[in-house]
Amino acid sequence: MNFDLIKAVVELVQQFMEQNEGKTLYSNDLQGFTEWMNASSKSDSESKDPDWTGKESGRSSDSIINTLLIRMGRYAKTYSRSIGNSAFSSQDDFIYLISLKNLGAMTKMELIRHNVSEKSSGILIINRLIRNGWAEQTVSQKDKRIKHIQITEKGLSLLDAHMDEIRKASRVVVGNLNHSEQMLLIAILSKLDEFHDSFYRMNIEAIDLLDIVYKRLN
Repeated sequence: MNFDLIKAVVELVQQFMEQNEGKTLYSNDLQGFTEWMNASSKSDSESKDPDWTGKESGRSSDSIINTLLIRMGRYAKTYSRSIGNSAFSSQDDFIYLISLKNLGAMTKMELIRHNVSEKSSGILIINRLIRNGWAEQTVSQKDKRIKHIQITEKGLSLLDAHMDEIRKASRVVVGNLNHSEQMLLIAILSKLDEFHDSFYRMNIEAIDLLDIVYKRLN
């Protein structure tokens, strides 16, 4: 059973009841709800583009989207500082630990690439995790030349102790978006992530990356 779908439908019914309360625009039955849905869909499709700072002076949608994504990342980073009573040096500490917990042991570069970090900063994060005893480096059983990073019991205990705070921070970042808005945002961001990840995995030199990706868009 698709509980997310049921929840979304219930939320729509609730919106319908609230907007129709005390009014006679639609009947309080299935037919009225259907008419309201059709009218809402038509209204959404005909809605104007949103306004943004600098739009009137020619600022592009590309520019504001890029700025807003950067701001969202900084907001998330700010909230993450409240997690763990400063046990974590940065949000990257628990993000890397969560990756190791969910995906299992992996090489340093696999872990760094999974979290879309630069090699130098990723190595610093991994070394910090190892130094704190939250992760450890082991030799692969299949190939002694390969070393893996894995989370330790101490790291698991630390995550478990602060997981409620981590979930709280995630919830706060989502803010006042309702369920349908969250689902739409997931779809949009996932599409963007797939696009950029395809180039990230090519390991293109930084000096060439911008021009290569830009040409693919034109």
